[in-house]
Amino acid sequence: MDEPNLVLDEIEERFNAFQLVRKSDENAKNDVLSELGATDDVDNDIILELSSVWPLGHPAKFEQAHMLVVRSLEVLDRNGARGVKTRAPIGPLNHVAGFLVQLVTRFIVRQHLKRQIKNLHWLYARREANTSLDNPFRSKLRRARIESERLEPTFNTSPLGVPTFIFGGAVLSWIFGSLQVLIAGLNTWYWQAVAALFVSAVTAVASWIVVRGAATARHRITLTTDKPIRALYETIGRCGEPPGDDSTVFIVVALILGIIAAVIIPVAFGLAGLGVL
Repeated sequence: MDEPNLVLDEIEERFNAFQLVRKSDENAKNDVLSELGATDDVDNDIILELSSVWPLGHPAKFEQAHMLVVRSLEVLDRNGARGVKTRAPIGPLNHVAGFLVQLVTRFIVRQHLKRQIKNLHWLYARREANTSLDNPFRSKLRRARIESERLEPTFNTSPLGVPTFIFGGAVLSWIFGSLQVLIAGLNTWYWQAVAALFVSAVTAVASWIVVRGAATARHRITLTTDKPIRALYETIGRCGEPPGDDSTVFIVVALILGIIAAVIIPVAFGLAGLGVL
């Protein structure tokens, strides 16, 4: 009895045809990609990743790259927010500013560590699952997956270094409560303008703290984990780009808040004051 024509056979035939001409015949490769439905560069990458039959791109280097990444994550966890200082001309307040900058740095670093180890765990598990049982690389992936699974809870610590509910509930509630009481008690435009300038100053300082902390986090992450993680992804192969950290987002948001504090709030209250006069 003849074997039925399975969809799986058709997929394998087209993937084999793509791999056969991928590096040797550009026109034939484009024809196969068109038959598979690829219309742009992202689609081409999808077909390339789908048709890849090897779970590891450079298996001889995989264990070394895996160990280097684990080492880099350990070093970043220990040193990412260590020794963060400020040298602003504010005297003893430098200690307070340094503590706040360190909180921002620690938050970004620990979120980055948590994201990286979780992503590696998922990546190893998925590659192991689509590796045949008789493939010698499966044991390498299984060992790496088990190790990353064990490591994941060790990087799942409080991002701020202090209990989040204490910082959020006590400190932030006190700040916003005090501002509400202050603003509610103001009856004249003069005192409202003073309050606006105060809010602008606080927002500008907070913006500077966030920018400094995020920049420090980005520097430490670049120094320790960026290249090792990229090297690991290269040895695994066909697995996209590693996830980035949140430092750029923090910097952009802080700069926007700083511009609002320095320009928009004072101008708005100035225009409101002219309207009152």
